[in-house]
Amino acid sequence: VAPPPPPTPPLPDNLRKLPRACERRVCDACAVHDGRVTAGVAPTAAASGREGGNFPRNGEGSRRERGRGRGSRLLHVAGMMRFMLLFSRQGKLRLQKWYIAMSEREKKKLGRELMQIVLGRKPKMCSFLEWKDLKVVYKRYASLYFCCAIEDQDNELLTLELIHRYVELLDKYFGSVCELDIIFNFEKAYFILDEFIMGGEIQDTSKKNVLKAIEQADLMQEDDESPRSVLEEMGLA
Repeated sequence: VAPPPPPTPPLPDNLRKLPRACERRVCDACAVHDGRVTAGVAPTAAASGREGGNFPRNGEGSRRERGRGRGSRLLHVAGMMRFMLLFSRQGKLRLQKWYIAMSEREKKKLGRELMQIVLGRKPKMCSFLEWKDLKVVYKRYASLYFCCAIEDQDNELLTLELIHRYVELLDKYFGSVCELDIIFNFEKAYFILDEFIMGGEIQDTSKKNVLKAIEQADLMQEDDESPRSVLEEMGLA
C-alpha cells in the first residue's frame, strides 16, 4: 500500500485573501502566475512586479509622468522601427535604413511599392496608413518624404515626433538642411541617424548629446585625413 501523500503546507497570511479584482474576474497577477496571460494584454502594476502588486496612489503616477521630459517620454514609449526611407517627390530614394533582415530584392520591391502609395496620397490625407502587417508614418518636409514603418502596436504620434526630431538634428548640423545636403553628405545623414536610432530603437533623444558625438567624429576624421610626416606616422615626433 502506497504511503499517503504529505499534507499541503498552509498558505501565508498575505495569500489567503485574494484581491478584490479576483472576486469579479481573474486579475492580471493571478493570470501571470497561472500562465494564462493572453498575447497583446498589457500587464498591470501587480503583474509587472511592483512591490506588493499595488497600483500607484492618486496623483503619484501623474507626478512621475510630469517629471519626465519630452525626450524621456519618447525614449520609453516608442517601440521598434522596422525601416526608414527618405525619398523625393520624384520617387528618388535618398536614404534607407533597414532594421530587419531582408534580401536586397525584397527591399527594392517594398521600397518601390511604399513610395508609390505615399506619393499617390493627397496632401490633406492622414499621415498614418496601414500597410501589410505594419503601420506606416510619413511626413513631408520641403521636397523630401520621411517615411517610417513600425509595428502594429506602436504609437503613431510618437513616431511622428521621432521623425521631427531627426529633421531637427539634420537642420542643426547642416544649417537649414535641404535635399542637396543629404545627397552630397549622405554619410553624415547616416551617422546622425545611427547616433539617434540603433537597431530600430531610440538611443538618445538629446540633440546636444547627438551633435556632440558627431562633432567628435568629425574631429577624428580631420585628424586622420591631415597630412603627417614619416616620423609622426611612426610615433617618433
